[in-house]
Order: sequence, then C-alpha cells, then structure tokens
Amino acid sequence: MTARPPILIIGAEPAGLACARRLIQAGVACTILEASDGVGGRVRTDRVDGFLLDRGFQVFLTGYPEARRTLDYASLNLKPFHPGALIHYDGRFHLVSDPLRRPQDLTKSLFSPIGSLADKWLALRLRRDAAQRRVCALMGGPERPTRDVLRTYGFSDAMVTRFFKPFLGGVFLEPTLSTPCWIFQHVWAAFSRGDVALPNNGMGAIAQQLAASLPEGTVRLNQPVKAIEGSTVLLHSGERLEGAAVVIATDSDTALRLCGERSREGTGRVSTTLYFDAPEPPRREPWLMLNGGEGLVRTVCVLSEAAPSYAPNGRALISITVNGHGHGLDELPDRVRASLESWFGSQVNRWRHLRTDHISHALPPLDLLPSAPETTSPRIAPGLYRYGDYCESGTLDGALVSGRRAAEAILADYAPS
Repeated sequence: MTARPPILIIGAEPAGLACARRLIQAGVACTILEASDGVGGRVRTDRVDGFLLDRGFQVFLTGYPEARRTLDYASLNLKPFHPGALIHYDGRFHLVSDPLRRPQDLTKSLFSPIGSLADKWLALRLRRDAAQRRVCALMGGPERPTRDVLRTYGFSDAMVTRFFKPFLGGVFLEPTLSTPCWIFQHVWAAFSRGDVALPNNGMGAIAQQLAASLPEGTVRLNQPVKAIEGSTVLLHSGERLEGAAVVIATDSDTALRLCGERSREGTGRVSTTLYFDAPEPPRREPWLMLNGGEGLVRTVCVLSEAAPSYAPNGRALISITVNGHGHGLDELPDRVRASLESWFGSQVNRWRHLRTDHISHALPPLDLLPSAPETTSPRIAPGLYRYGDYCESGTLDGALVSGRRAAEAILADYAPS
C-alpha cells in the first residue's frame, strides 16, 4: 500500500510549528518548509557581543490561554517584569502599578498625576471585566475601537494620553488605539491574569521549544517556496514536493503572494527598536518605562534587569522603541540619546549602540484581522489551508490558536486511514 504523502507546511513561524506539533501528536506526517536559516519568524533571538537581542522589542504574556496550554513555562525559565509601568511625564517618573499584585506600590500609584483617583478605580473595573470577558459585551461589541471603549468606561483624557496611549501604542503598534475591542479584551485579560516576562534564553526560545517537540527532519530550513500548484509545492531550487495537503503559515504578505492575491506590502504595523549596551542600568528593577508626553521615544526597557542572561556580567542591555521611524536610521541612535538625556542625564552618552531593528511588518494590518475571535476558516480551497497570527488576534497567542485550528481542520479532512 502506498504511503500517504506528508502535509506540507510553508513557514516555521509559531503558527506553523504549533500546527505541525498537533498533527504529529495525531499521527499525521508533515514537513515544514522554511525560507530562512532558523525557526520562529520574528520570534527569534540573536547573540551579539554577548547580549541576547530579540528581533524587535518583544515580551511574553504568561496569561495567554493558548500559550499556557501549549508551552512548557518551567523550561522557558521565565523572568517577569514588575506589573505596571513607570511613566515619564513633566520631567519625572510616575508609577502606575497593579495594586492587587504589588500592594506596596498602592500609595504612589494612587496619587501619581497619571490620571485621577477615579481613573485608578476604573482601571480595577476594567481588569475585572477583561478577566471575565465582559468588556466587549458592555462596551458595544467586538469591533468597537479601543479608544471608544476607554472613553465609554469614563477614563479621563489625561489617563488615556499619559498611560493607555503610550502603553497600548507599544503593544499594538498603532497610535490611534483603533484595535478592535475583542483583541484589546484578550490582551488586557492576559496582562491582568499573568506576568509580562522574558524567557531566560530570549524570545526565540519559544519557537525553539516548539520545534524541539517535532521529529528530527520535520523542519527543512533554507527552502523558499516559489509557487503552489494544487497539492504540489515548487521550491526556488527547482525541487517539487507532493503533499496530501498544503498549508501556508507565513506572514500575511507572503501568504497572499503564494495564493495569487494582491500583496498588502507596506500596510503592516511597523516597529523600530534600538538596543544599547550600558555600563549600568539607568533605572534599577524590571520596569517598563513609557513616554507620557510627546517626543521621539515611546518606551524604554532595561531588559537585563528582568533577565540578567540578556547581558554579560557587569553590563546592562537597554531596549528603546521609537515612534514611526523608517527613515534616517543611521542618525537615530544619536537622536535617541539626545532625547533621553532629559530622562537619565549625561550617562546616556556612554551607551554603545548595538543594533537597530526596523521591522516593517512587525504586526499584520488591522483591517486584515477578523472582526471577532475564531471567525476565519483556515480552509481556502480543497487541499489548501492558510493561517497565522493575522487570522486571529495578531498576537503570539493568536498564532498558536490559528495553528491549532488549522491542524484540527486538516485532521477532519485527512484523518489517518
């Protein structure tokens, strides 16, 4: 009896790895074809001069439900940040913290100028509603923009401008808070129920863990795909591979191209991150620092204060994200130092620039995301499936959900005989 050919998965990003993991658990053979030299897509980590540099600023939310089901947190050796943020506003840092998890910060947080006492009470209400998945039902439906949700809750303009806009602008990589309510609710619930953390060996350890669960030889690296012809995949090398089915687990632009659709190149959400080596941290303790006013810098984070493994002994690794910059990248390190001198003083002039990551497709376009959770079918034609973070919430958790859902669709159609 002739063996059934494997399911061919294009792309070793988290969605593709999660899909393959589920298929193999069910006894279905698959092969992942990855164009680059490693797994993970954007979820990769490079070692540069002894520092661990993720590809753009990233953190892991331990409260993501699919991640909890899929990943081995203990093996990732997660290093948490403090719950909350330091907001730089009016020449000083002000604390916004979660009083349920850091009661020692209650007084400072309550009386900081980042919002009123009423805002702090509303933040607790929002926390509860997100955990109970009630936000969208209370605030006008899953498609309502986050900015309207916050306005309907009654948050002051000061709270939105000084906290939510810089914080969520960094999370969703869009400054207008247009992200639909269902995604905001999903992410805010994860912030509320778990930690913001870094794996000890970098964000790339997440993809490495998924890949390690697959049989040897499942992932083929440096195998860019040129075209899909029915159930056959044509590689740029000229090799043709026959599959029982073909599934596309790439970024949205590549997926559209492989499906013969018009590319959305240039419409993804952009991230620009600069990494600096410093002789000492500008602030002690693992806090995310936000710009509560105007200016070039959006966030500052001393990654090595959360995960000392990110920097050599005696050094500090600083990650800085900036607002909307795709041009003049060579001058950006000097401009960032100049902007941050008012935050940290002259010590910024001793920071050594390690790398700038300008990622033009860090997150998928908002208008490509579904209007509600689990409304996008992975089946796009007989024997052809497409999935990725853009088919769900646009988050790492969404990528894992999408991979599982695609595997379940494939298993329903191609169950082992």
